Amino acid sequence: QVHLVESGGGLVQAGGSLRLSCVASGVVLGIDDMGWYRQTPGRQQELVAHVTNRGSTDYADSAKGRFTLSRDGAKNTMYLQMNSLKPEDTGVYICNALVRTPQTMGIKTQAYWGHGIQVTVSS
Repeated sequence: QVHLVESGGGLVQAGGSLRLSCVASGVVLGIDDMGWYRQTPGRQQELVAHVTNRGSTDYADSAKGRFTLSRDGAKNTMYLQMNSLKPEDTGVYICNALVRTPQTMGIKTQAYWGHGIQVTVSS
């Protein structure tokens, strides 16, 4: 069983910074794409940042220039450095990963989701 656990959220004033982490635990053979999604009340879940297994990243327009996504393959961990935070960045940030796990008859690739972590930016 694979679990994704987020950490690093909290309350910060506008202009401040936070660093989110997402760790995949369990029997993990490897991780392909990873990403951070944001959920806010009344709005559709949106992809904030995404990284491939080769380290190629892309960002939502709202995150470009302020957020930096990175990953540590050896630790099965992804980080999201968020700078110059704005009140509109507020939401629940949810980690997603395509994880390869061993099966009886081979390898399975499956998407996993974390429970999410609250980020609140006050004005």
